[in-house]
Amino acid sequence: QVRLVQSGGGSVQSGGSLRLSCAASGSRDSTSTFCMAWFRQDPGKERMGIASIDNRGRTNYADFVKGRFSISQDNAKNMLYLQMDALKPDDTAMYYCGADSVPYDYCSGSLAPGEYPNWGQGTQVTVSS
Repeated sequence: QVRLVQSGGGSVQSGGSLRLSCAASGSRDSTSTFCMAWFRQDPGKERMGIASIDNRGRTNYADFVKGRFSISQDNAKNMLYLQMDALKPDDTAMYYCGADSVPYDYCSGSLAPGEYPNWGQGTQVTVSS
């Protein structure tokens, strides 16, 4: 079981920036790590992966955020971040961090929501034109 607590988000004008944070805690041993990613969900739609990071620090982004969003992770602090720049009104959504506790070599950087059984509480991002 991984507990995730999100912070950040809010309202910003088009072209602005926001930073999301996600703090992970919970059960893992010395051979495992928190595999984490960011997702968005629009009302009435399924959760969609937008940014992930694998066990080697390689990042993976959905096409529509490439060049604008940046994911980073502080493993020592069990923190995940999403820097969102050049925000557009279409970026308005609820954003979630997802995580799983896996062996070190098992974090593939997947953007599939089904790979992450644990979720943060969500944070609203609203971008006005």
